[in-house]
Amino acid sequence: MNDIAAPVPAATILMLRNGPTGLEVFMVVRHHQIDFASGALVFPGGKVADGDDEVRDRCTGASDNDTEFALQVGAIREAFEECGILLARQADSETLISSVRLAELEHYRKPLAKSELKIGEFLKKENLTLACDQLHHYAHWITPETMPKRFDTYFYLAEAPADHVAIHDGHESVDSIWISPNAAIEGAKSGKYTIIFPTRLNIAMLAESSSVAEAIEMANQREIVTVLPWAEIRDDGRYLCIPKNAGYVASEEKLEGRPA
Repeated sequence: MNDIAAPVPAATILMLRNGPTGLEVFMVVRHHQIDFASGALVFPGGKVADGDDEVRDRCTGASDNDTEFALQVGAIREAFEECGILLARQADSETLISSVRLAELEHYRKPLAKSELKIGEFLKKENLTLACDQLHHYAHWITPETMPKRFDTYFYLAEAPADHVAIHDGHESVDSIWISPNAAIEGAKSGKYTIIFPTRLNIAMLAESSSVAEAIEMANQREIVTVLPWAEIRDDGRYLCIPKNAGYVASEEKLEGRPA
């Protein structure tokens, strides 16, 4: 029997805004050469990096749990790297940084993404604090034990600052879009978008809300159930299953084209 790969801690943010027709979420298209979810429409995010757990004195509203704290930092850092939105404040301010200040920080995205610069060095140099208080825990998924590469991923909701312009990095992600949850779901059904199972279910849950405030309120009230999918072989084929009490619109999906 093959050894089960240990899941790597990771975090992602569903960056939200109230668009002309209602709730919208920012999503990026993964580069086709990326080894996980290549070509798929996903939320910005990635694995926790070295140094993410060393900046507690540069954070506001961070979790007391050290593991969750590193995930919060990783989520904010990854969002900055992948979509250019930074949930941060000047150390002496109570308001999030402006678009003008954000533009001054743009050149840090690439060295952070390449691990040439740690988040702590960046925050100290620019006298910034991360706004962990803007994150709302939304979901927790762990990649199935049968997969060779696994992630232990925390999903967060956050409202995008109104004057921050989100744009993909052109490296890990090659395109981006603000999209309503229902449009993303319909796009996945029609084949317009490639959206993997966990992303689709989290989008479907988001579609139950009509505004940013409602989505955040629902997330804060919901019990977060850890989802570790498993496969079941039945008479009519193979199914991917998740706990029924996780709160999603579906708890299983038939794996088309795969033999039983």
